[in-house]
Amino acid sequence: MKLKVVCALSVLALVTEAVTVHKQHKHAFSSQHFLRHDGHAQKVYIIEHHKPSKHDPHKKEEHKHKHVDYYTHPKYKYGYKVEDHHTGDKKSQHEHRDGDSVKGYYELHEPGGTVRRVEYHADKHSG
Repeated sequence: MKLKVVCALSVLALVTEAVTVHKQHKHAFSSQHFLRHDGHAQKVYIIEHHKPSKHDPHKKEEHKHKHVDYYTHPKYKYGYKVEDHHTGDKKSQHEHRDGDSVKGYYELHEPGGTVRRVEYHADKHSG
């Protein structure tokens, strides 16, 4: 009889522990932000000159593809943040680009409580 009571109390203790662990579970949190600044659309003109040709059945037809080159000023702002209370993972990154200049930082919260932050800047002169 004592064995049955000990087994029942052991099962009850395990179930109670499982319920309290489940109640302490928090959901992860993640966010991101992306803002685009596209330039205005520009018209691209393609001028083709067709020569009248005589049809030769033995001559292979050639199709010429023209390359159209255009330039749009690159500009964007980007960022994200992760806070996972279950794993303790906390990190973020933000970046801003305007033409050839890119600036930003990323951050990592370490388990010991310290925050590691790296800031960076690049342009066409400093790569």
